[in-house]
Amino acid sequence: MNKIDIINKLAEEMKLNQKVTKIAVDTIVDTIKQAITRGERVEIRGFGSFTIRHYKAYKGRNPKTGEMVDVKPKRLPYFKVGKELKEMIWKG
Repeated sequence: MNKIDIINKLAEEMKLNQKVTKIAVDTIVDTIKQAITRGERVEIRGFGSFTIRHYKAYKGRNPKTGEMVDVKPKRLPYFKVGKELKEMIWKG
């Protein structure tokens, strides 16, 4: 399922115009992205939470050449599944 599928499903269930639904979905996604970028934790009860994980610099190895390389520190988004969703999947 992708974003357009979500927009279509929401428009169908709420009996709304697809343009209005697209604006709503885009606003929600953009708000989540902005919050995560600022380092805030975003939690959607029953679904999961989004946070930023910080990784330190380390020495890595180029698998093609075997050469040692310095990997810079980085921040990456992380999603943790909520309890209700996890239980639904287990029972599925």
